[in-house]
Amino acid sequence: MHVVEILLPLAGNDGRRFDRALFAKVREELIERFGGLTAYTRSPAEGVWDEGSGTSRDEIVIFEVMADRLERYWWTEYRKELERRFEQDEIVVRSREVERL
Repeated sequence: MHVVEILLPLAGNDGRRFDRALFAKVREELIERFGGLTAYTRSPAEGVWDEGSGTSRDEIVIFEVMADRLERYWWTEYRKELERRFEQDEIVVRSREVERL
């Protein structure tokens, strides 16, 4: 079993918040494909990274799904699609293997 997390920014590079419909579409797509999801949206997390010329920050929400198999090709293509929709250079999609207890 794998847990896959998608870290999505709340706002674009220009600082404007994304329309809620963008997040709703991601929710619908993941529920349709995986049968459910967990969305961490109440208290946005903060992503911080060093770009060499300064520090950048993003407020993010995390969408999480569980999958029996990790379909790397599908996830790579979906990440690219999310980067296009959210106008981002990179969106982090990460996975880890888990054991149900």
